[in-house]
Amino acid sequence: MAKALWLILAVSVVVVALAPPQTEAAISCSTVESYVSPCTDYVWNGGTPPASCCEGIRSLNDQASTTADRQAVCSCLKSMVSSATPAMINNAASLPAKCGVSIPYEIGPSTDCSTIQ
Repeated sequence: MAKALWLILAVSVVVVALAPPQTEAAISCSTVESYVSPCTDYVWNGGTPPASCCEGIRSLNDQASTTADRQAVCSCLKSMVSSATPAMINNAASLPAKCGVSIPYEIGPSTDCSTIQ
């Protein structure tokens, strides 16, 4: 009985050790929305983005540290602007630069988020 228990324990340890590492889930759209919600007035009306908007953009950019995260954020932003007017899309697309953030894609309804590394 003791040998069987040790064998089960040994096999369990090997299985756990050889299991592929679990990856963190990509950033959710609700998370993206919470970071960019202070930007709503700017996207609608233009002008100067408020400090809270730029803080959210910077924080979101910092949090998007993996390819999956960046692609997820891109997809969420793409979805958010998909039914916006051209002026609103231009305002949204200008936010990263106005906030001093560099992102590897342009915010827009035709962006191919799958190509983002």
